[in-house]
Amino acid sequence: MNELQQSIALRQEGKAEEAIVLLKKITNQEPTHAQAWYQLAWAHDNLGLERDAVPYYEKAIQLGLDKEDQAGAILGLGSTYRTLGEYTQAEKWLAQGIQLFPERREFEVFYAMVLYNLGKHTEAMQRLLIQLADTSNDSNIVDYQKAIRYYADQLDRVWE
Repeated sequence: MNELQQSIALRQEGKAEEAIVLLKKITNQEPTHAQAWYQLAWAHDNLGLERDAVPYYEKAIQLGLDKEDQAGAILGLGSTYRTLGEYTQAEKWLAQGIQLFPERREFEVFYAMVLYNLGKHTEAMQRLLIQLADTSNDSNIVDYQKAIRYYADQLDRVWE
């Protein structure tokens, strides 16, 4: 097992502090190792050190990641910005994630959260209702899927 794999295993085992030590060693030795920067960000997030995670996410994205890790890093960065109250940055990154990965529904859900934070409650609710209608296996939701989708963008309409 190489050092990167070891650091991932440590993070997954809840030993984020140990993972960080190893990941800093890797990034010092290989400053263009995008995956190590991404894992370093993730380990900081695991410890609730969101502000510290931001530059690591940004560095990993800048260096280039494979598609799966790029999606994870963009989602992580957008979500982290949201938890820090930096809603404009969060909106920017999550919108980029939706554009790059339209098939990844988690971006829509996190984007809805930041829309809520920005006071865009109607759009946030609309996006969440569509995700609920599209993804739920609950038989009662499925029965009303068409109605939920129909009303999703008419939340303020009053029928007389």
